[in-house]
Amino acid sequence: MDNRVNHGEASRLFLAAVPDAETAARIHRLAGVLKRAHKFMGRLIPADRLHISLFFLGGLHEEGVRSVYETAAELPAAPFDISFDRTASFHGKRANYPLVLFGDDGLNQLKAFRQTFAEAMMRKGLRRPANTSFTPHVTLLYGERRAEEYPIHPIGWTVRELVLIHSMRGHVRLAQWPLRGR
Repeated sequence: MDNRVNHGEASRLFLAAVPDAETAARIHRLAGVLKRAHKFMGRLIPADRLHISLFFLGGLHEEGVRSVYETAAELPAAPFDISFDRTASFHGKRANYPLVLFGDDGLNQLKAFRQTFAEAMMRKGLRRPANTSFTPHVTLLYGERRAEEYPIHPIGWTVRELVLIHSMRGHVRLAQWPLRGR
């Protein structure tokens, strides 16, 4: 396990797919346009924090986190393209609704990758199954009211790595594993 995280802080770990800097900047600009269009007061998620959460690892003991490291390093997966084609607000706490990018067909490979990774983690002895209601999304901001679904010109990137992030007063990338084919 990365020595920058002690056992008590492990509750703040998650695996993510992160856009490249150029795509993150494009998404951030789109978020600014949407914020103005909807007249939201909430702060935009900074471009360097935009991501798709794949697995929350909170509650894992050090041995479990080590198993996640091993799974990520060993998983034979080739880079793949993803694409988002809609925005909407998800359900949230009152006056704190996440405005997100999401889609359907452009995210099928991501869903398949996540399922394959979940199965590999279970083979390593991690018995917490992946949430089957997974909806891949990128959170743009938290608004005080809901925004209806709206189509956008597709925006996406090639997922080339899996990133372990520690979220506490910002995001710290603790590890990353390049995706490479079989």
